[in-house]
Amino acid sequence: MKALIIEDEVIAAKVLKLFLSEVAPEIEIITVLQTIDESVEWFQTHEKPDLVFMDIHLADGSSFAIFEAVEVTCPVIFTTAYDEYALKAFQVNSIDYLLKPINKIDLKRAIDKYKKLNLNPEENAEWVNRLLASLRKTGKFAKSYFLVPDKDKLIPLSVSDIAYIYIDAKMVKAILFNGQAFHLDQTLDELMLQLDNRWFFRANRQYIVSHRAIKDLSLWFGSKITINLCLPTPERIVVSRTRVGEFKKWFSGE
Repeated sequence: MKALIIEDEVIAAKVLKLFLSEVAPEIEIITVLQTIDESVEWFQTHEKPDLVFMDIHLADGSSFAIFEAVEVTCPVIFTTAYDEYALKAFQVNSIDYLLKPINKIDLKRAIDKYKKLNLNPEENAEWVNRLLASLRKTGKFAKSYFLVPDKDKLIPLSVSDIAYIYIDAKMVKAILFNGQAFHLDQTLDELMLQLDNRWFFRANRQYIVSHRAIKDLSLWFGSKITINLCLPTPERIVVSRTRVGEFKKWFSGE
């Protein structure tokens, strides 16, 4: 049995490989991938594995972008560090997941479940589609306000006032439509779990953009696009070739 690991944390990938060698030595790990782009390219150029272990939150965005860019017909066991509302979608749709830090008992349970189900490609694709549809409807759980520090106070920051969020010198900043900037304590991955993904898009590793802030788009080399906002940004906001399709669907509300 051949398996693929998609995980951007080196230590987490090593631990998973070690535990697999102990609880399921018959599983051969083909390779470990770390990004969305790398994973999309791999699926486009290789035969599908028997099983995929996939971290939900990768350095360049949500791993669900992989499913938007390329067809994944093999069974997937998701891993996540977030024990939040989104996990209900996995339970409802019978897709198994492992909560980090992974332990051998849960890993063996997930593998035993995979073997018992013996999914064919059509069944697995149906499950994944149901999962994605369920996750797209989670906007009702999104935050309306963040409490942000301002001198000696905490002030409510309305999400509707945010034009974009970006990483500046390892600090996460929210830029409002009026040009004000506020520091946020969360990572971009954590913020994407809390924002309504109908109105906010993770453009790349550095930027989250608001739908309302987008003025127009520019074609960029390598079949990429750049997002132009209604207010200035420190640098170009580039969407990679493999995620252009996902962005267009998001922007048009599909």
